[in-house]
Amino acid sequence: MKNITILGSTGSIGTQALEVVRDHPAIFKVSVLSALKNSELLIQQAKEFRPEVVVICDENQYLYVKNELSAFNIKVLAGEAALSEVAAYPQSDVVLTALMGSVGLKPTIAAIKAGKNIALANKETLVVAGEYITQLAAEHNVKILPVDSEHSAIFQCLVGEEHNEIEKIYLTASGGPFLGKNKDFLSTVKREQALKHPNWVMGAKITIDSASLMNKGLEVIEAKWLFNLDVDQIDVIVHPQSIIHSIVQFTDGSMKAQMGVPDMKLPIQYALNYPDRLKNNFKRFNFLDYPNFSFQKADMETFRNLDLAFKSLRKGGNMPCILNAANEIVVAAFLKNKIGFLQMSEVIERCMEEISFVEKPQLNDYLETDKHSRILAGELVTKSIV
Repeated sequence: MKNITILGSTGSIGTQALEVVRDHPAIFKVSVLSALKNSELLIQQAKEFRPEVVVICDENQYLYVKNELSAFNIKVLAGEAALSEVAAYPQSDVVLTALMGSVGLKPTIAAIKAGKNIALANKETLVVAGEYITQLAAEHNVKILPVDSEHSAIFQCLVGEEHNEIEKIYLTASGGPFLGKNKDFLSTVKREQALKHPNWVMGAKITIDSASLMNKGLEVIEAKWLFNLDVDQIDVIVHPQSIIHSIVQFTDGSMKAQMGVPDMKLPIQYALNYPDRLKNNFKRFNFLDYPNFSFQKADMETFRNLDLAFKSLRKGGNMPCILNAANEIVVAAFLKNKIGFLQMSEVIERCMEEISFVEKPQLNDYLETDKHSRILAGELVTKSIV
């Protein structure tokens, strides 16, 4: 039986991970659950799965959660700092980091230092500090098992190919709700339109990132570190059907793709039980339902966030950290109708131009960069400078 820590258990990935656990009670046991502020759902989850520890990051809800779970033998902790504490929980075998944003960085570091394998759904960890994280994982002999559907696809395609050289990988993108739209259209879109993804059901932040193609940009950066690639070995191809989840091309020209109906439970299950696959009742793919697959080039001129992500990766250093921090601020502002859809890219670009560049950052440099980038992005949004 594997003991699982789920950081971010009330979000989209966390709740789907618990569905996997629920379907395989003889294989998985939950040791730790955490939530940012959804105390009601956290309490429900704790009563069902009986973890040893739960964390509610919103300290104002600590007493409520503690009282609700007082009849159970469950330790309750509060505050963001507690995430790093439970990430190193001795009884856990795998830590699923399903936190949203750069808040996942410190707990992931703590888990790696404690020798825990990481099921990584928090792509921002590698975007912010990819070189540091991958070196740390190597030092502690820790596996980073990708949960994003695209990176899980690449990971699955590489099983058994460890001694063969990768020529290129293709990360597939659905194109989001605005595929084929021009800048005039995008200049008027509202949050409600951007939150209607055609293929995937996700949280608000990642759905907006998908609409702007920033999510694909973050995945490009994540792929560089996960698979030790150069920028020129990574490409993005738009595949609206979202059946081919990504492709690996080897040096002989042969290509491998991982396919399936869009369902995040599959990559979650694969990461939690790697290297073994588990039987399940997930919907099966039927070729006759999809008589045609289509592919097209990503429009990086209209959807500039993807281009900015590639530029940040080519520049290296702390530039991806700047990109990510600024993006988190502008997405939050867009969701509150404080900024336009196209303005998000403008703010991010300004931050990339104005925040001090550090060529070889250490951990503290990443943390300082993250802080200053958020401040500047917030000021640009507030003052409407862009």
